[in-house]
Amino acid sequence: MPATKAARRSPYRKSINLWAFPYPAKWSLEECFRLAADAGFDAIELNFDLTGEFSAETSDADLRRIGDLARRCRLEISGVCSFLWFPYSLTSNDAVQRNRGLELARRMIEAAARVGTSNLLVVAGSCYIPWIEGAQPVPSHVCWRRAREAIHKLLPAAERAKVSLNVENIFANGFLLSAEELVRFVDGFRSRWVGVHFDTGNIMQFQFPEHWIPVLGRRIRNVHFKEWDKRTREFHLNTFRTLLDGTTNWPAVMQALENVGYRGYVTFEYFHPFEYYPEALIYQASDALDWILGRKH
Repeated sequence: MPATKAARRSPYRKSINLWAFPYPAKWSLEECFRLAADAGFDAIELNFDLTGEFSAETSDADLRRIGDLARRCRLEISGVCSFLWFPYSLTSNDAVQRNRGLELARRMIEAAARVGTSNLLVVAGSCYIPWIEGAQPVPSHVCWRRAREAIHKLLPAAERAKVSLNVENIFANGFLLSAEELVRFVDGFRSRWVGVHFDTGNIMQFQFPEHWIPVLGRRIRNVHFKEWDKRTREFHLNTFRTLLDGTTNWPAVMQALENVGYRGYVTFEYFHPFEYYPEALIYQASDALDWILGRKH
């Protein structure tokens, strides 16, 4: 059946995470930005690292240049996230790692402000990190206490920078395993600068995103769209799928977001660029988002 483009304007902003691109191995940041814009994305999400173009070693001036480059390419920065929340967990049993995690988190807050976004994805803590070999487990009550202490320490910097600390639901890390638990954690800070970064795929192994959204409500400041297939019997970073190639009930997810009044970014997150014709993934994801967001029918 031929597709026709819908005339109605979507209230959501299409975004894509930089992990979907072969960056920096094959493409420059500017090449990624220009392709994302050409594919129809409104924004891009940046990944903060220890070294490299967008990292702990990047100067304030260069951070501003990255934000300017995105805007010249007709893109907004939807947010900042990082894999560093795991090797430098805020709740690690190693005090040195915890302190380094706080240092990096403060720099992430500054980096987000410099590139021009008010959204920082935060992994507040982990009881278990299955993708880091040898990572020591942390008892849940200890994880809760350390996570609260860490966010309290980060709040002054977030308030100064006007950057929201958006706690992500991870699930596989054994912390904040229900929507109600996440609400209790976030509300405990009584701060407008602590919210939720909701990820549809991270809970799909055992639960359903459309059930979490009404509970989280207006605490949701940013959203990851990740595809999951409940027919899969394992969980690791390779089991996430391209959008629509799974069992996510996207109409129910969109209805739930509509009901709670969410009107922000929806970001496709995928960890493995296509080895051949990597451009195809970017255009494919943009097209799938158009279907999900009702821009096509």
